[in-house]
Formats: sequence, C-alpha cells, structure tokens
Amino acid sequence: MKKLLIIIFCILSVCSKAQSNRQDSKLTDKFFPDPNIEINTPAFQKKKGFTNYQEMMVFVNTQLSKHAGLMNLSFIGKSQKGKEIPLILLNKKSNTSDQKIKVWIQASLHGDEPGTTEGVLYLLDKLLNDSSCSYMLNKLEIGLIPMANIDGNEMLERTAANGLDLNRDQTKLIIPESSILKKAFSDFGADVAIDFHEYQPYRKDYSQFSSYGVVPGFDAMFMYSGNLNVPKSLREYTKSRFVSNAASLLDENKLTHHDYFTTDKLMGAVQINQGSSSSRSSATSYALANTISSLIEIRGVGLGRTSLKRRVQSIFLIAFSYMKTAYDNTEEVKAEIAKAVENPNPEVVAKSSNPVEKEKLKMIDLDTNKEIEIEVNLADAWKSKALITRKRPSAYILLPDQVVLVEKLKILGLQLTELKKSTELEVENYSIYEYQKDSEEDEGVFRQEVKVKTQAVSKTFPAGTYVVALNQRKSNLAVEVLEPEAPNSFVSFSILKTDLNKELPVYRYFGNSNL
Repeated sequence: MKKLLIIIFCILSVCSKAQSNRQDSKLTDKFFPDPNIEINTPAFQKKKGFTNYQEMMVFVNTQLSKHAGLMNLSFIGKSQKGKEIPLILLNKKSNTSDQKIKVWIQASLHGDEPGTTEGVLYLLDKLLNDSSCSYMLNKLEIGLIPMANIDGNEMLERTAANGLDLNRDQTKLIIPESSILKKAFSDFGADVAIDFHEYQPYRKDYSQFSSYGVVPGFDAMFMYSGNLNVPKSLREYTKSRFVSNAASLLDENKLTHHDYFTTDKLMGAVQINQGSSSSRSSATSYALANTISSLIEIRGVGLGRTSLKRRVQSIFLIAFSYMKTAYDNTEEVKAEIAKAVENPNPEVVAKSSNPVEKEKLKMIDLDTNKEIEIEVNLADAWKSKALITRKRPSAYILLPDQVVLVEKLKILGLQLTELKKSTELEVENYSIYEYQKDSEEDEGVFRQEVKVKTQAVSKTFPAGTYVVALNQRKSNLAVEVLEPEAPNSFVSFSILKTDLNKELPVYRYFGNSNL
C-alpha cells in the first residue's frame, strides 16, 4: 500500500508540473514571439502588471479630450464596489447615421483576462488616431466596453465581487453588473457583437495526453453559436463571412486559430467540447437577439505578461476584421439580419444534444516542444441535434404577478404589452409531470429540471396580463427563457419556482399577437 501511494503521488506531481502556468521560454520563442509593434496603452508604459481602472479612465479621458466630436463617454451603472462602468460610443455624424451598422465590442467580463482590456484600448487608439482604421466610422457606429468586470479586474479574479461568473448569467441576470451590461447592449441595438476573453492553455486535463502533457497552440479561438433557436442562415453567415475573414487575416499575420474548445469529464475520461449553444454565455445570448455574434478566446490566462503584445495584436486584428467585414458589406449584413427576423424557425427547440465523435486535434507536446496530433472524444455544438421541439407560438402570455420575469425580459430587450381588459383566449398551458431540484447551489441558484406536457385550454386572463409577441427582433431570447425544459430558462434557474403537478403561469398563444 505504501508503494502504491508513492506511485500515485509521483504521477500527480508530474501532472501538476506538466500543467503549471509558467510557460517555458523556448516554447514562447518558438510559437508565440511578440510582434514588433508599438502599443501605447497604460500597461505598456510600465514594466509590471496590466492597466487598472484608474489608468484606463485617464487613457479614455485623454482620448476624449482630443476627439470629442467622434467619441462619447457615458457610465451605464456601478460595479458592486461602486466603480462606474464606462461605455464608449464612437460615431461620426453623417446624413446616413441611421443606416450605419452597429458594432458592440466588450472585454474583461472575466477579471483574470486583462489582456482583453488592453486590446480594446489599443483598438480605441487606432480607431481615433490611425487613418487606416478611422475611415470605418463613416459606416459604423461602435460601442466599446473595455472593462466589463471592474471589481474582478482590479483583483485579477475571474468572478464579480459576489463570487459569481458574469458569463454564466446572461439569462438569469442575478448579478448586478449583468443587468447593467445587458440593458446597455439591448439599448445599443447591435448588429455585430464581439466579446473578448482569454483562455487558460495549461489545464490539468491536458496532462493526460502524451508523455508529459500538451497545451493548445492557438493564439485565438472562435466561439459562434450552434444554438438551434438562432436561425440557420444567421449562424452560417456569421461563420462563412465574419469568422472566415478574421481567420484569414490571422493567417496573413502568422497567428494561429481554431474553433473554441475546452475540456470536460465524462465517466472519468477527458472529453473536448467544441463551440457552444448555451444562452447563459454572451455568444449565444447575443446571437438569439439576431445579432452576428462571436466570443473570442485569446491565449492568455495564467501567462502573466508573456506574449502580451501578441495577444493585443490578435485582439486588434480580429476586431478590425469584423469591423471591415461589416463596413464592406453593410447592405448584405442588414439583409441577413432582416431575413433572420422575418423568417424565424417554425419550431422552437427546448432541448438539444451535441453528438460525440472521435476527432484529431493539434496540440503542443510539452516534452518535445513540437506540434502533435492527439485523438479525442469531441462534442461539437455546431452538430447539435434537437431533442424536444414545439410549434412556434405567436406569443407567450404571462400572468400579471410575474413581475420578476417581466423585468428580466425587458432587460433582455424584449417588448411586452398588457391586456387592457379581461380576455378569454385559446392557449396551451404547461403542466409539470417530472420535477427535480438540485441540492447544491450552482452559480447562485438551485437548479430545477422539469418535464412538461402541453395542453390546449380556454382560459380567461385578467387585465394587466403580459403578452410577449414573437414578431420582434429579439423573440428567440423569449423562447430560450420561457420554454421550461431549456437548460437556461427561468424555470431551470429557479427564477420561476415550480413543483410537481403545477401549472406554470406562462402560456403559449397561436392567435393574432396584437391583443
């Protein structure tokens, strides 16, 4: 037994060593050398650390003093520790301002990913002071959130001050900053949205591959939604036009890229999850608003300032590419979004699954310092299959006492009307026939999992009943939060509490939504 324990200890020690966050200089020099570019954001004016909140605001206000005609600075709310969250709007006034493409760019939703703030500040500098970029303001209106999670950023911690993850809160909206950011996004009305993150290349799970572990060798990874409630045409257009163009620009600059993936454990074995269909995170939440949306992961968490210029360059080039694609294809972009809005899927998907297949992935072998291919079990969100579908209603109807749900729907950007008088309607109800509630808290809530049956009923709804018509741009968000089996619904997150054999206070309506 003693010998067995020693062997286990040694194995764990090797794994831990293989996946430490200290990147070998030889690996850095070979795969991730810094480019020869000048960056004048605050972190590059000092030898240690990243741009903090105070330095960011000095930098932003300096730009504002020089470019007041192009730049507007506002504060959309306060962090939990009282720091004001800045929103920067760049807009060159013209006779066609109402026809411009609106581009939303956000950074540092996770506080331990500060390279993204640096990248967005560099982008701001280039848009205002470099004519090779600033011309795009002729056709684009740009909203920048350079530091979304200020409290986390100040402590270099992933979560907000209350310990919750802002990128797991896009539909339940229980973190104060989430509601502030989401409302600002909804009010802005983005056509194109990018949320910049950094990913951790050194993970314990990767130590199981090869003799001494592996790490991903990609400067950037692209996440674009595979959610089946996002119209297929919009998903494909995002990938074929925006992601493809950005990938080509990275290739031209000798920067590496891949579709986003991360690890998970299934029956004790490592599984690779590629892409995402989850509306709890920004990529899908934005896409469900019929926005061309991507979450970009830059290689950086745990690396300190290693390859920081390279990381900032990657962010800039991807943002530049997305903006240029929008600039060069203004009418096409608007037409694609209009098509998605006007031709929604005839069915709504309440639950789906991602098939698992054997695939090859390129990784860097930490023993040989060479690229190798490893075989993995990979679940791909872009191959998602529907498990539960229903005919799309013309509206959802909520009883008057559901004020919490109504407030969250409004923050998500949905428009609601109220019945002016008591009205009898033919609807479908939801009744719970299987119910389970988690005993452990998950990101601030105790999750509920339900199975429901729907039934046609005639019901009299009182004055003040809320109607969420689905003939509006962001209607797919209503589907995601109101279909009870959906994994990120109000029911799933216990925002709408229920129990076995209960009828939900939410109904499906198929008549004329102009009630």
